Amino acid sequence: MLHITEHDHGIRELRLARPPVNALDAGLIRALRLAIEAAPAQGAQALLISGSPGLFSAGLDVPALLALDAPALQHCFEDFFGMAAALAQSPIPIAAAITGHSPAGGAVIALFCDYRVMAAGPFRIGLNEVQVGLTVPTVIRDALARLLGPYRAERLLVSGTMLEAEAALRIGMVDELTEVDQVPQRALSWLQALLALPRQAMLETRAVARADLIAATRREQLPIAQFGAMWHRAETQAILHALVARLKAGKTD
Repeated sequence: MLHITEHDHGIRELRLARPPVNALDAGLIRALRLAIEAAPAQGAQALLISGSPGLFSAGLDVPALLALDAPALQHCFEDFFGMAAALAQSPIPIAAAITGHSPAGGAVIALFCDYRVMAAGPFRIGLNEVQVGLTVPTVIRDALARLLGPYRAERLLVSGTMLEAEAALRIGMVDELTEVDQVPQRALSWLQALLALPRQAMLETRAVARADLIAATRREQLPIAQFGAMWHRAETQAILHALVARLKAGKTD
């Protein structure tokens, strides 16, 4: 589900490994949150989050989440937003190796990292929640606007647009592109260069530069209850169940 690899210079790689599409169910979300939170105390100097070649993560596992009872679903949403907060507030740098498609929850993971390397080619990334009846929470909007500016973020969020890799690079949603099999290594190289800088100055400056992201993900700011209420709206439930029916029928459009 989550494979951990230790690299030189204290860089720890967390690879999403939940076939076939690395969909985020309650177990994977919790495992990722706990791994991110625990890494600094365990001696990790930086984190690298990667996926499978051609696919980073398909986002929330809607069929699995629809099968949860209310308390379990609440815990899942707490872990999902807690994971975003752990990424934003981590005292060590984190790079996302976006190894392929990265819709919705996959894009959320990348947004809260320090740096994003994406696979070049016909791979898409974006926050397409509106298309499946979900409202994008303010904290995620703020993270996207931090990268793109408020108006461009608005246009993408309201339409639920998925961008191909070249377009994502052009507007700044990702920081660089490389061949799909080189994505983790490029992200690793970026972290190594960062860690070669004077450590205290780098980390303190990083904390100052990310203060807005840290503030946006404080516990009292996280929209856990609101997201749960939205999930249970009649419109949202109808769209999500229709999505699951299409998935079971083998349709993807």
